Amino acid sequence: MTSPRRRALQLPATGASTRRVFRRRHRPARWRQAAIALLLGASGVGLMLALLQLPERFDTFLVLSTALANLIGGVQRALWGLAQLFVVVLLVLAAMAALGLVVAGGIRLVRALGPQPSRRN
Repeated sequence: MTSPRRRALQLPATGASTRRVFRRRHRPARWRQAAIALLLGASGVGLMLALLQLPERFDTFLVLSTALANLIGGVQRALWGLAQLFVVVLLVLAAMAALGLVVAGGIRLVRALGPQPSRRN
């Protein structure tokens, strides 16, 4: 027999055997994984195609050399040179982001189309 004090200290029983915090997260559906993978890949390819159009419109070496010449030219044009270098850095970052998007899309597509791990219940 348990004392009344001991019964009062017991936690109330809930319907679920495990707490919500410790439950495993459900993986998204295959079609959703494949759609995300294709969107990531398409956005990376689109960004790469846009970056490939830049040399036709701008001579990137000219932009870089002009930026360096403006920096050397003096304090008066230093801000303009920094702005041009900032544009060059942004172009490099955009190219890296495009490559990352394509790689991430490819990995997600392989995971979505590959064998799914068995679920433990």
